[in-house]
Amino acid sequence: MAGKGVRIAGGSARGVPLVEPRGVRLRPTSGLVREAVFNILGESVRGARVLDLYAGTGALGIEALSRGAAHATFLEGDAACVDAILQSLARAGFSAQGTVLRGRLPAALDRLEGTFDLVFMDPPYDDPAREEVLVRLSPLLAPGGRIVFEHGSRYNPPVRPRGLQLLDRRTYGDTAVAFYGHLEGE
Repeated sequence: MAGKGVRIAGGSARGVPLVEPRGVRLRPTSGLVREAVFNILGESVRGARVLDLYAGTGALGIEALSRGAAHATFLEGDAACVDAILQSLARAGFSAQGTVLRGRLPAALDRLEGTFDLVFMDPPYDDPAREEVLVRLSPLLAPGGRIVFEHGSRYNPPVRPRGLQLLDRRTYGDTAVAFYGHLEGE
């Protein structure tokens, strides 16, 4: 890609360029949106167990590691992207704190163990499985955890997918970000 490419926006690895896979069409989360999301999440990232779904370049999970997350698991279906994420983790100095799994969603969710404090979900905007994936995340979300679901601004995400509730939604041009947590009382 021409220009500066995707870089870590903040934290200990700020400015480190990420490896972008060749021959794969991606829509990485813009630096502006990433910065806004991490400003909203604030200190909740420190020490968090992170899950980065539809990981692509791994920008969201690696950004979380740079900002103090304890561990990030990346789930991506494309082999070239998996290789790029592994290279980017090494380049940023986070190889020991990252686990990269290859698999297609939603089926690959069955391979995950434990719970996560922070889940990033950035599917292709037209992915027909996005709501099924969202619904299946409730058991994987730790108490007090958050799901950050990036989507097209014209799409209205579900307000109460099974076991979850929409807490906030922000729009940045053609991109919107929905924040979910566990449904109160569950």
